Amino acid sequence: MKVLVAVKRVIDYNVKIRVKPDHSDVDLTNVKMAMNPFCEIAVEEAVRLKERGVATEIVAVTVGPKAAQEQLRTALALGADRAIHVETDERVESLGAAKALAKLVEEEQPGLVILGKQAIDTDNNQTGQMLAALTGLPQGTFASEVTVEGENVQVTREVDGGLQTVELTLPAIVTTDLRLNEPRYAKLPDIMKAKKKPLDVKSPADLGVEVASRIKLLKVEPPAERQGGVKVGSVDELVDKLKNEAKVIS
Repeated sequence: MKVLVAVKRVIDYNVKIRVKPDHSDVDLTNVKMAMNPFCEIAVEEAVRLKERGVATEIVAVTVGPKAAQEQLRTALALGADRAIHVETDERVESLGAAKALAKLVEEEQPGLVILGKQAIDTDNNQTGQMLAALTGLPQGTFASEVTVEGENVQVTREVDGGLQTVELTLPAIVTTDLRLNEPRYAKLPDIMKAKKKPLDVKSPADLGVEVASRIKLLKVEPPAERQGGVKVGSVDELVDKLKNEAKVIS
């Protein structure tokens, strides 16, 4: 079974975000970039499926600028067999990414598509669901456990009430949650081998899709500075402040 895994280039989650002085966007100057953490979980799950003999080939895919090939090479070092880069300098929204991925699903005919449930930059949590709608494939989102049995895949989902298990007929789409697995680190020999693995570059035009943004970014503001706490002298004073200042007691 072929597994298609989507990855995204984002600012490393350890980096403190800076806003440009004119508030037009996030400042990316000399900022460390990395693979989206949820995408790392998706790659790890695909590799584990291959190690269990369920998957026969892993194809890593990204939609983004030329620099995003760095994240594809990381996916190759982690265990992907080949990669496809849909290169564009446009600000890619969820729908644009889903359209490009839908065309690749049509071309590659994977048995399973795995995506991170969301990206930590836009935080939209939309691409997997949109891809399922465009392809007409069943979807299992927020997966904390994935089990492939024959022509079906069981997905245990994290929902507000606890856990829900759904069974999907392959081919299917799965989006990963944090507790699905713990991603491995790429070893130096694997990083060197990844440089020789095939990486195919396409454009949105090659796929017949348009990924240009339909949303205009007006302004970016940093989060408000946290205010210091207040010491109170008694429980009565605490209750009074909660009631009249914090408005948490009705």
